[in-house]
Amino acid sequence: MSSAMRTWPGKPYPQGATWDGEGTNFSIFSEHADGVELCLFDNPEDSEPTHVVELHERTNLNWHVYLPDVRPGQLYGYRVHGPWDPHNGHRFNHHKLLLDPYAKSVAGEITWDETVFGYQVGTDDTVMDRRDSAGSMSKCVVVDPAFEWGDDRKPNVPWNRTVIYESHVKGMTMQHPGVPEHLRGTYLGMSYDPIIDHLLSLGVTAIELLPVHEFTNDHFLVEKGLRNYWGYNSIAFLSPTSRYATERSRHTLNEFKTMVKRFHAAGIEVILDVVYNHTGEGNHMGPTLSLRGVDNKSYYRLVAGDERHYMDYTGTGNSLNMVHARTMQLMMDSLRYWTLDMHVDGFRFDLAPVLARELHEVNRLGTFFDIIQQDPVLSQVKLIAEPWDLGEGGYMVGEFPIGWAEWNGEYRDAVRSFWRGDPGKLPEMASRLSGSADIFAASRRNTYASINFVTAHDGYTLADLTAFEAKHNEANGEDNNDGHNHNLSRNWGAEGPTGNVGVNALRLQMRKNFIATLMFSQGVRMLLGGDEMGRSQGGNNNAYCQDNEISWVDWDLDDDQVELLDFTRRAVEIFNDHAVLRRRAFFTGNPIAGDGVKDVTWLRPDGTEMQGDDWHAGDAFCMGMLIDGQATDEVDERGRAAKGDTILLVLNSGETSRSFSMPDMDRRGAWEVLLDTAREDQEGNLRQLPGLVVPAHSLSLSRFVGDREARGGG
Repeated sequence: MSSAMRTWPGKPYPQGATWDGEGTNFSIFSEHADGVELCLFDNPEDSEPTHVVELHERTNLNWHVYLPDVRPGQLYGYRVHGPWDPHNGHRFNHHKLLLDPYAKSVAGEITWDETVFGYQVGTDDTVMDRRDSAGSMSKCVVVDPAFEWGDDRKPNVPWNRTVIYESHVKGMTMQHPGVPEHLRGTYLGMSYDPIIDHLLSLGVTAIELLPVHEFTNDHFLVEKGLRNYWGYNSIAFLSPTSRYATERSRHTLNEFKTMVKRFHAAGIEVILDVVYNHTGEGNHMGPTLSLRGVDNKSYYRLVAGDERHYMDYTGTGNSLNMVHARTMQLMMDSLRYWTLDMHVDGFRFDLAPVLARELHEVNRLGTFFDIIQQDPVLSQVKLIAEPWDLGEGGYMVGEFPIGWAEWNGEYRDAVRSFWRGDPGKLPEMASRLSGSADIFAASRRNTYASINFVTAHDGYTLADLTAFEAKHNEANGEDNNDGHNHNLSRNWGAEGPTGNVGVNALRLQMRKNFIATLMFSQGVRMLLGGDEMGRSQGGNNNAYCQDNEISWVDWDLDDDQVELLDFTRRAVEIFNDHAVLRRRAFFTGNPIAGDGVKDVTWLRPDGTEMQGDDWHAGDAFCMGMLIDGQATDEVDERGRAAKGDTILLVLNSGETSRSFSMPDMDRRGAWEVLLDTAREDQEGNLRQLPGLVVPAHSLSLSRFVGDREARGGG
């Protein structure tokens, strides 16, 4: 160990390691600690520190020191002294090196040996382990926050024009031939020109990244030779994981910022999937890596009367203690940091109800929501909730307050059920197509409260949704017992890949149906990355541990995949061209002008308006959605109303073709078919009057062309 360093008292705020251009201030919160040591290291794998600095100053429960000789790049960690009393919620163990909860960069990987556990492995978790864990631990990095943002501006895309693309930083680029090998799987690769060009060609306005906070690989996965691929195991809420840096840890911060800057230059927003509901330390048998050793009783939700154990609303072993002000502060400081310093545009909150739990029940107007709503920074970004957790009362679809959008699981299930041919789905399908007012209107929100999706990272891809009826998760090493069993899928004639031409043609048509339905539904569209190209995971509906070709996007496309990609581009183009597909307010079903025409009318195959009994007929699988061109509520920045075309969406999920009579528009003109999932060629104008044939398992979208335009006029 080297000679002693110069130490000054420092300041309690901000927390973390803060380089001011001359030296570095260190501050860490611990309410119940007896003492704190700051350990400095030269290399991530070092087991012995070069310096150990005892923190003598404590202000407002923050332990702090200023080191005038410490510069950016310095590696560090903490040892926190305090009572080892698991039965009363205290798990201090100064033998364990800890990550700073406010670390802005982390170097190295955790080595899963017995030293990283605070208790003696093989005991009941109450016997302290006195072995030093430093050699097996990652190290925090002092960072220089300086970055040349230039004229970077957040795109601020309106919700009703937003098209979200959910993707994984590594998986998106690992097999892309246009991305240089040294950039594949990195932040820089994610924002490389071919990737941005692909997103722009799709009409994507926002990239939603699976977790990029520094996270751990689960011990049980490492033992099986697997890795945590998705990243829902955060361990440092202010640090972008160095896994996706070209030079691990040394340039992580700048490379992440460069990615954001490039996306913004292309007009694409960056939304982060964030996991503030739990950490990678697991339950009482888990390792001691950070919060558990810093102040277990403050940071985690413990069982009342049995503080040795953790409340688990997440299924991961622990839940963060959002009742404690300092835990809430950590989350809010993290969110502001990513917004202000890292320039991200929004957040998708994993298992969001956990954050609202005040005692046990979910409080819709809990502290978390109140703080977000009044915050001048966070109230202005895109906020998306995954509105369910595993606790009692944790299914909260439609229950979040104004300012929040939600993943609409009801939309996913209704659309899947309808297109696989389940009977009696017309009423719910109509609600989902029109924005799910039955779910979101009561909270006084608009259509864009609903994040519509058919598939997401968790579950089948679109290709697998139409090719498998049973999950195939054998590669996960859990005897196919993990993952959902309620997939609402259909294989259309064969389980998995097949050489049957008819089956493959029908599968392609069904994928088009799902894409078109998603793009033509009111609300916010979210596309799972790779679905536009028919990406398959071989029937694995829980590929969280598959950091390999099972999960990575394959860019080597066959003819069907190219056709699906072209179709997706066309569907998004139609969405962008037609203002009536981008409503903000819910439809009323009432006339919008003196001619008595309703904003939306639901039609039977004979072209007349559906009546009560029509909705519930057992053999009803076909309907039309007529949206009047005057039913637009979109305005430009000067308040000028957008003009729209009258459009007709016809869906037939039945097993037989149906003739559909076009509605009487009471004016001269023709109907132009813009898109038809049963046709390979989507180009050209196909005007049909007075009706059209809608093949089984297909969808078509048409617009009404006035007499002058129909005859070639201007």
